[in-house]
Amino acid sequence: MAKFLVVVSLLAGAFGAGYYLGQRPVGTLQRTVAELQQSLKDMSRNVLDTTLGIERDLRTRQGLVEAKSRLVQAKAHFADRNFGDAAKELSEAVNAVETITKGAKPDSTNALRDMAGSLREVKVEIVTGKPVSLKKLDELQQRMDQLLNN
Repeated sequence: MAKFLVVVSLLAGAFGAGYYLGQRPVGTLQRTVAELQQSLKDMSRNVLDTTLGIERDLRTRQGLVEAKSRLVQAKAHFADRNFGDAAKELSEAVNAVETITKGAKPDSTNALRDMAGSLREVKVEIVTGKPVSLKKLDELQQRMDQLLNN
């Protein structure tokens, strides 16, 4: 008797599943699967783009911190009247800013190029022996802080 009930329930289940699948065409199921695949691809692209953006921002920030560190060192050497070391530190700061300009977002590259140009000008003034005020170096440091805060 138990075997008969199991067989009847299996037949009823198979009939119910067949009826259900018959009500839903196979094309609907295929479209649903294709839509799920596309949404998964879109979501993974968005995650990848976000991750790459975060990595790029982090590298830019690290480069700006390095450049600011070099600028502060240059200020210290300049205050000590050690102009050769100040020029060398400014040169390193310019290199750091130019390095991050290559991988930065397009909207921030102009600000970074302006900063590199300003650092280069101050370096040339120090090397040629022109008088440079600490106020000018302070202004450069403030501009660097603004770039870091953006």
